[in-house]
Formats: sequence, C-alpha cells, structure tokens
Amino acid sequence: MADIGCSALEPYALRVVGDSMEPEFADGSVVIIDPGYAPRDGSYVIVEFAGDVFFRQLVFDGERRFLKPLNPKYGGFELIPPYTIRGGVVQQRGRRRSQHRHYD
Repeated sequence: MADIGCSALEPYALRVVGDSMEPEFADGSVVIIDPGYAPRDGSYVIVEFAGDVFFRQLVFDGERRFLKPLNPKYGGFELIPPYTIRGGVVQQRGRRRSQHRHYD
C-alpha cells in the first residue's frame, strides 16, 4: 500500500463551474471540500465516476446511490461502481454548510 501524504487528507478549495448546482452554488463560487467527509443522504460531494469528476448532491435510495443536480434543467443519474467519493462540501463563501438551505 502506498503512503498517503498529509496533503491528500487536508481540505481544499474548488471553484464551481457551470449552473448545474444553482441556486445554492452559483457559477464561480468557491467551496471547501473535506476528503475525510463521511457522505450521507443529501450531502454535496465531489465524485469521480466514468472518467469525469462531478459536483452534485448525493441521494440514497436504499442501497442505490444517485447524483442529483440542484438545477432542474439537468438530469441526475445513478452511481454504479466503480466510483470514488473525493470529499464533501463543508463550507461555502466563508460559511459552514449547516447554515445553508437543504434542497429535496
């Protein structure tokens, strides 16, 4: 097993590109990602899947997992292994996620 440096486990910032996560996350906004975040139903996550990286809301349906955009003009899809959750959003524009609205 390869050694993982501390930096692989430290939070990092990403800039949102596009409008798929509006209205909560506007194009150009900055989010803080925690790679050690334990995802749960409704979490906002960064996922590596099918050769791409996605920023979406993670939705649980029993054992099934879906990635859902907040903007209704985009469609969601089911996560079918293999995929890697690279972390969850813990902060946006200087505020903790718990201070933001939750979208169903």
